[in-house]
This record gives sequence, C-alpha cells and structure tokens, in this order.
Amino acid sequence: MGFTIEDMLVVAKEAYQMELIAGEHGWSNSINWLIVLEDTTILNHFSGRELAITTGLGFNTEEMLISLVEGLNAKAAAGLIINTGQYITEIPASVIDYCNRNDFPLMTVPWDIYLVDMIKDLSIRVFLQGTTDEEISSAMIRAIEDPDARDLYVQKLLPYFDTDGVFQVILITSDDLDKMDTVIRRRISFRIQQYLMNITHNGHFFYYNSDFVLITNAMEPGENKEIIAGFLDRMKFRMPEFPVYIGVGSRIRDVTKLHISYQRARAAAAMAMDRKESLVVFDQMGLYRILYSLQDRKLLDELCKKPLRPLLEYDQKHDSEYVRTLELYLINNESIQAVAEAMFTHRNTILYRMKNIRKMLGTDLKSTEDKMTYIIACRILSMYRKDKT
Repeated sequence: MGFTIEDMLVVAKEAYQMELIAGEHGWSNSINWLIVLEDTTILNHFSGRELAITTGLGFNTEEMLISLVEGLNAKAAAGLIINTGQYITEIPASVIDYCNRNDFPLMTVPWDIYLVDMIKDLSIRVFLQGTTDEEISSAMIRAIEDPDARDLYVQKLLPYFDTDGVFQVILITSDDLDKMDTVIRRRISFRIQQYLMNITHNGHFFYYNSDFVLITNAMEPGENKEIIAGFLDRMKFRMPEFPVYIGVGSRIRDVTKLHISYQRARAAAAMAMDRKESLVVFDQMGLYRILYSLQDRKLLDELCKKPLRPLLEYDQKHDSEYVRTLELYLINNESIQAVAEAMFTHRNTILYRMKNIRKMLGTDLKSTEDKMTYIIACRILSMYRKDKT
C-alpha cells in the first residue's frame, strides 16, 4: 500500500520530532510525493496522495488554514505537515476538528527542524517504497496469471507477506472503469486507497484487468468485513456520484492459490454489477457461484434460451409474464397461491398460465431434472439484465 503515514511517523517521530495531532484514522494513507506550499494555487496541480508541507507563511490565520486543509482533502492529499513555531504557534481547534471528522492526517514538526533534510529523507523512502510496490504488483499478477510458475513470484513476495498464510481477493469496480481517462482513474484510485482504512502491509492494492484489486493477507474474516463496510460508508458519503461494486473472493491458503480467490472475486463483482448491488460475496452466491464462474457465454446462452424459447417468444409477442410465472412457480415449491401473491394476480389466472406453460414446454414439470433445467435457465436469464430476450 506504499509508504504510509504510519511508516513516516515511525521514522520521523524521533528523527524530526513529528507528531500526529489530528486525523489519526488516516494513518494508512499512502504517500505519493512531498510538496512544500505556502499558498493554495498549487493545489490545482495535485493529483492525489501528495503529502503537503507548510511553514504557515501563507496560512497564518484560522480561515486560511481551514481553507488549506479543505482544499487538500478535496484533492485526496495524503496529509499535511505544519512547521510550527514561527508563523503558526498553535493549531486552531476548528482545524483539528475538521481533520478528525474527515480522517485527514495533520502532523507538526518544530521550527528548529531543518525541513530540507527531512524532505530529502522522506522523499527517498517514498520513492523506494513505490518501486517495491510495483514489484509486488507484478508478482501478484504473475501469481494470478501463471500460478504454476511459483519460482517467479513466491520469492519476491516472501519478504512482505506470509506466502503460506491466508489470502483473499477483493475487487472494486464501477461502470466503464476501463474507458475512463487515465488521470481521472488514478485520482479515483487514490481516493479508494484513502477510504480503505486499516490496511497497510498486510494488504496490497493495484489496478488490473479493468478493476481495482485489493489482496489481503493474514487477516481475519471479521477484519476484512469491517474494512469493506467502512469503505462503502465512506464512499457513499464522500463520493456519492461514483457508485462502486465490490466482489469478494473466497479465503484461500497459500499464495499459489491466489488465482482461485481472484476468479471468484471476478464472478462476485460481475453479479454485483449486473444487479447494481454494492457488495456480493462469492461464498454466499448459491447456484450463481457456478453460473458466474462459467467463462463459456455461449453455453450459458444455450442453457437459458433453448429451454425457455417458447415462453420468451410468447412474452415478447404478447407482453406477458410467462417466464416470470414459471420462475416463481418453481422457486415457491409449485405453490399457486405463493405465485399469485408475489405477482398480485388472481390464483385462477396463475392456474391458467401454468396450464399453457406446460403445454408450450411439452412437460408436466414433475421430474426433478425438468425442474432443475428450468430453474437454471431462469437464473441465467436474470444474469442478462440488459437482454432478457
């Protein structure tokens, strides 16, 4: 997850007397670069994850300082360091309150700290961690694409992860993510990383195959659940204009099986997008685990359209609901009353429809095999939201 606020504090607390005074929940924010600023015009060039540093020369009033942290937060900056003692001697309570409410890390270093040395030191660490992150991403992708070539990725991951431990893949996606401008997608990526709190070196985040990928390692199920729930809450509150769909793969043991969790996360994400649901967990998908895992779309089409063709054609011609009636009849254990209640239709009408349906399909729907055939067909049809005929 890059060089984080937490990493920086470990290094800088003693070396540069750095203190975190607000926004402690943003400790997992990763830092892309360090930028010194004394006015807000430079904010137009921020793209996300920058760590801002100021002496306070241009922000020596409460209003100016509030404007600064608001602007940095809007630009998805990693945090702010204030060099206190000359232009700013005390951080206003309103600024601290804003940073705490928005989980925006605010640090201070005393005036006698030589900023040039600190910036040089931290910049080198950010750069080195960035290079390491790229290597980790490449190794993770290799594990997904070529799991049998373990010698090409296990050794690279071993210094950073428990490669024999438990892994879980979580995919975060949205509509037309792959068609977005690269700069816009990068900014969204930075925002997503900010909202994925409490993950540092036991997780890795990267963009791959038109999705944002989060891989966690050695974390309990409850921890992952809490991280995802918190992330969704923050996204809905702070980026309501950008809906996300999350697919959670199965927990697997050993990095050589990472591809299994990844493929299952893709299946869950596909179902989430189809149904416009924020979160789908593969292990809770029931029969859809099989259907969404099938890569052969032609086979899915055959399993769906061929058995249901007479009803699909009838519904299209007469604007009726024979397919829906059949589906409800099968999933409600052949209860005419249950179907009538679900469709707000008189039971005699449902009886009439079912008589016609049996005749059109050429089956009495008594055998288990017939029932399963049509249940699967109806389930597949529900996967094709945009083309139900």
